Amino acid sequence: MKSPEATRRVVETLAVQHPNADTELHYRNAFELLVATILSAQSTDARVNMVTPALFKKYPDARALARARQSALEKQIVSTGFFRQKSKALLGMSQALIAEHGGQVPADMEALTRLPGVGRKTANVVLGHALGVPGLPVDRHVLRVSNRIGIAEGDDPEKVEAQLCAALPEEMWTLASDVQILHGRRICRPKPLCSDCSIRDDCDFYEHVVMKDAARTPTAKKTRAKSRDARRVRTPGR
Repeated sequence: MKSPEATRRVVETLAVQHPNADTELHYRNAFELLVATILSAQSTDARVNMVTPALFKKYPDARALARARQSALEKQIVSTGFFRQKSKALLGMSQALIAEHGGQVPADMEALTRLPGVGRKTANVVLGHALGVPGLPVDRHVLRVSNRIGIAEGDDPEKVEAQLCAALPEEMWTLASDVQILHGRRICRPKPLCSDCSIRDDCDFYEHVVMKDAARTPTAKKTRAKSRDARRVRTPGR
């Protein structure tokens, strides 16, 4: 993996390419972000943002959501997918907030991950964006981007989170996640747009895969052959 200095440089460069990087979920407080993040699993932020205005109008806080009928809740979130599991998680989460935290979202990783439907990624999103606590959410985009660049290694989100956190100061944790998520959505897709990437010169995938593949193409071979022929013509005695 790259050094901490190189990792910081990569994050800073991505922040220039993706200015004002932030979660794309719409929220006004920690509770709303917690609900929205749970809904975003296997869905898109854009879809969740279409659902949450009416949802938050009807259930503005944990106490209101805890009293919801599951059937009614399912109808409001059906378009986000997996609506039965998500409705159970939302009801369990809000009821636990009432029972254990007075209806308030705790600013603590351990307390958050004890809530139904809340894993480390969701907890890190809420901590870093709504509660001012450093957090580095690792989703599929962060896994793909960090491994390709070479600033992390492996497909275990918790291990990748630990690697990135160890390489970066706490104040860069949330930014590191945000810029990699946007980079993964816009540039470093499964089929990457390397020509538009600001960090390709620091990227292991670009150096060891993209450039090597390019060197094997017929066009590249023809170019090298023409170059060799041109050198022979210019070289006396050949």
